[in-house]
Amino acid sequence: MPHAEVIARGWIARSTARSLHLMRALFAFLLFTTPAHAETFTLLSGDEALERAEVIAMTANNDVAFFEGGVSRYSVGGAYSYTYANDGGTAYGRFNVAPDGLICIAFRNGRSRCDRFVRSHGRLVMITENGDRFPVRP
Repeated sequence: MPHAEVIARGWIARSTARSLHLMRALFAFLLFTTPAHAETFTLLSGDEALERAEVIAMTANNDVAFFEGGVSRYSVGGAYSYTYANDGGTAYGRFNVAPDGLICIAFRNGRSRCDRFVRSHGRLVMITENGDRFPVRP
């Protein structure tokens, strides 16, 4: 019986060490990826990025409708859905708003994306990481 106990303690120690290593790696990833995303957005002349408080106020339990027909729904608890135009289906995920106002979404299918909302010449526009621009319906 003492031999089994030694084996069990060794397994628990290795398992705990692996868990700590994974947690540290995940923390480092989360810590360093948001600023990298923030640098990828190219703002045009006349663009004014919304601050975090403005993004939270705009998205809190609100639908954001785009001129191309899609609708983003942001829930206060962090749930997110995007319904495509013309009954094209719905994508679900979770979102959070970074301190710099960047809004990042982790979709259920494993993909993720960050967007930036700006005011541009009197209109609200969402800019994706790829630089695509989607005007928001008033």
